[in-house]
Amino acid sequence: MGAVTISPKLQVLIPKSVRRHMRLVPRQKVQVIAHGDRTETVPLKRARELRGRLSGLDTSLERDREDRV
Repeated sequence: MGAVTISPKLQVLIPKSVRRHMRLVPRQKVQVIAHGDRTETVPLKRARELRGRLSGLDTSLERDREDRV
């Protein structure tokens, strides 16, 4: 990983090693989250890319009688 400089236009260039590691591509959206005195960058994924991630998840749920309509 590496250090970056904020440009006069408040832009940041993500180092090539980080772009490769995170598989970032031009025009991809990322979310920037502030945590106190640091920031975290999280790539946003389309819902289509998330398909199948929860396979095998147990979705059964016991409900009480008063929960039923």
